Amino acid sequence: MRKQLTLFLFFLILMKTGFSQTGGNYAYGFMDYKFSARLAGLGGSLIAVKDNDRSLIMYNPSLIAPEFSGSLAFGAADYFAHTGYASAMYAQTFDKVGSFAAEMRCAGYGEFVRTDDAGYEQGTFSCNDVGLTVGWGRPLDSCFSIGANLKLMYSGYEAYTSFGFAVDVAGTYFNEKKKIAIALLAKNIGGELKPFVSGKHNFAPFDIQIAFSQRLQFVPIRYHISLHSLYKWKMGYVGEDDPLLEYDALSPHTAKYPSKFKQGVSNFFRHINFGLEIIPAKYLTLFVSYNYNQNREMYIPQKKSMAGFAYGFMLDIKSIQFGFSRSHYAVGATPNYFNFSVNIYDLSQMSKTKKQKKLERVNF
Repeated sequence: MRKQLTLFLFFLILMKTGFSQTGGNYAYGFMDYKFSARLAGLGGSLIAVKDNDRSLIMYNPSLIAPEFSGSLAFGAADYFAHTGYASAMYAQTFDKVGSFAAEMRCAGYGEFVRTDDAGYEQGTFSCNDVGLTVGWGRPLDSCFSIGANLKLMYSGYEAYTSFGFAVDVAGTYFNEKKKIAIALLAKNIGGELKPFVSGKHNFAPFDIQIAFSQRLQFVPIRYHISLHSLYKWKMGYVGEDDPLLEYDALSPHTAKYPSKFKQGVSNFFRHINFGLEIIPAKYLTLFVSYNYNQNREMYIPQKKSMAGFAYGFMLDIKSIQFGFSRSHYAVGATPNYFNFSVNIYDLSQMSKTKKQKKLERVNF
């Protein structure tokens, strides 16, 4: 009971810190990019699951555990307008110290033409983001675990540069008997140390997320419910500048604003992502999800699309994992996400076992 109370107070203090950092614009948006195909395919926010998926441990550091020691993972995405990003992660457990993981993230946005005030070209410049994350995780008992990330972030856009730091804190509860998982994450608590413009510091993209999942007992299905942006209620914009705002036909200057009830229902569902996993075989997982907030932000009345939907699969064969997913934002805007991971120690052990069996057959 004392461990649970300590964990609750820990999160309460950090959430209060996070609330004081919200509002206005933020820097280092690339720290919100999805570097896990499974995460992107299940809505893009925190998912509560405790299995051997190595691509999730940097998003939820409370999953970092000794069983991931020796894991090497790579992730990549072909993003919008010929931009892309990638990551590399390694996890290791040290005796008497604990379990750690380190990840390097890079995002590139291509080259741009530099011009002067008169429009004359003066060459090109590039824009890039780089982030280094070191994570730590620890089990409190058979059900509860906690973890934290320390993030160092750098952005360079032409002659403008910025350097900052942030931390994540997370906790996970997993009931093996009931196959229920609950996760809590406070992410990107921090901001710029050296801003783009002197005297104008921006915070990192802070968020509080809660996730729940359960694998059904007699059916190979796991469902996910994820809550995000819990530090604020209002998600959608309602005002005179809203391009989707309707006007009265008899009075063209009179806007027809949605009722408070409709706005409340919309804000409620904008905080929720729904996901479903189908596990037809031990080595294969299929998943699909719906993100209502993404659908509303990308909504175009004149054009139907699958905005908000995402789907993909994950293969896990002999300690080698491969994941792929697609997320629909708008027509022609569907990023592809990839990740690949192996456990070096498991592969080494498998190789030794194979050699030992071969020698046994030869001696026989």
